[in-house]
Amino acid sequence: MDQAQAAGWDKTTEALVGFAQRSTYAALSPAVVHAVKLRVIDCFASALGAYENSISELARKVALRNHGDNPATVWGSNIQTTPEAAAFTNGVMTRVLDISDTYLGKSRGHPSDMISGILAAAESVRADGKAVINAITLAYDVYCSFCEAIDVNSKGWDQPLYSVMGCVLGIAHVMKFSRDQTANALALALAPNMSLAQARRGSLSNWKGCAGANASRNAVFAALLAQDGFTGPTAVFEGHGGLWEVIGRHDWPLPAGEHLITQTHLKCLPICYHGQSAVFAALDLRKEVAVSDIGEVMVDGYKAAHMMMGNDATRWAPTTRETADHSMPYVVAAALLDGAVTDASFTPAKMTDPAMAALMAKIKMQSDDRLDSLYPEGAPARVSIRTKAGKSLTKEVIYPRGHAKNPLSEADVLAKFHDMTAARLNATRRAEVIDTLLKLDEVSDISSVIRQLAA
Repeated sequence: MDQAQAAGWDKTTEALVGFAQRSTYAALSPAVVHAVKLRVIDCFASALGAYENSISELARKVALRNHGDNPATVWGSNIQTTPEAAAFTNGVMTRVLDISDTYLGKSRGHPSDMISGILAAAESVRADGKAVINAITLAYDVYCSFCEAIDVNSKGWDQPLYSVMGCVLGIAHVMKFSRDQTANALALALAPNMSLAQARRGSLSNWKGCAGANASRNAVFAALLAQDGFTGPTAVFEGHGGLWEVIGRHDWPLPAGEHLITQTHLKCLPICYHGQSAVFAALDLRKEVAVSDIGEVMVDGYKAAHMMMGNDATRWAPTTRETADHSMPYVVAAALLDGAVTDASFTPAKMTDPAMAALMAKIKMQSDDRLDSLYPEGAPARVSIRTKAGKSLTKEVIYPRGHAKNPLSEADVLAKFHDMTAARLNATRRAEVIDTLLKLDEVSDISSVIRQLAA
């Protein structure tokens, strides 16, 4: 009888712990290893690109007031803080511009939220690159398989629910936990940290971009508790008051042979993923029509896109950056007006521009049964413009650029890194960081990689 069974863990805990314990770097294919490297590069690009953002500055204040042994670093700086605070601060920077990766299933979210927690823990124990690659692959497998199997978003639960589980199992790997330590860390991560989907409803607050970072912080904290000998509830999934009683009993098949990180989608645009296809369609149509000639615009999408980006009055009158980048009429109007959607599209001046308001008033959104049938395998949208003269123009996109079925190349990801980090790192340093990350499996101490990110 193994340690987990001896401790009386429920079957779901046993399955997850066994899955994590069997995970090895040697079993990963070169394609999976390369996919991890590109997603780490993409994650650092997203974070350093947001370094000067006001929410990132607030998060660094959290890091500055936390100190302890075995510290971790705030990316892009020399700030040393606790692993928990580093996980939160770096996670906030990763998400605040809404340009990090995503996964679409019955549930959905941003699995790279977990990277800040895994790297903070890895840095604190001086783990090597192979351990980090394996931990990230494991975390993505847990996160994405949960999304694939279980719809909790429509039941009122937010993505940190499964992010904290994936992250803590990845951390347990880099910290070389035993079966019992891993099981306790998982229980200590899940039991206190159920997250409400209200964070993504109505007018959106700063917390929209911080929730995933908080899950990583909680995962690090849970792992450290388990390392120190704290125990968690042994039936956190299947017991009375456990997860299955709260959300309903579900089968949760874990990946066998295929690693799901290769099926995640990278972003080219700093907006909610459900708006990517519509913006690419609008950018194409802009080549054929002058904004002054537009009479009306209809955006057809799938139900989840409509719910997230068009099913609330706040989406037609956004007052926060977080609401604007989750507003279909706003992002489509920005694309048509400016021919691009970038971080500069979400300044207060842009959000209060009369031209923006006038064009948004001409935009409507609805869900379409055919497009809904293509989701989540695709992320489709159709944009139709009717001109004042009565001419009709239509463009449909099923797989936006960066989708797993329309992927970014390595060159594309590196170009994104150069573009987003240029304000923090000079060309020589950017080249050095890229060279190191493309050889991440050869790195003996992950802290050396983190140090390279300092401006």
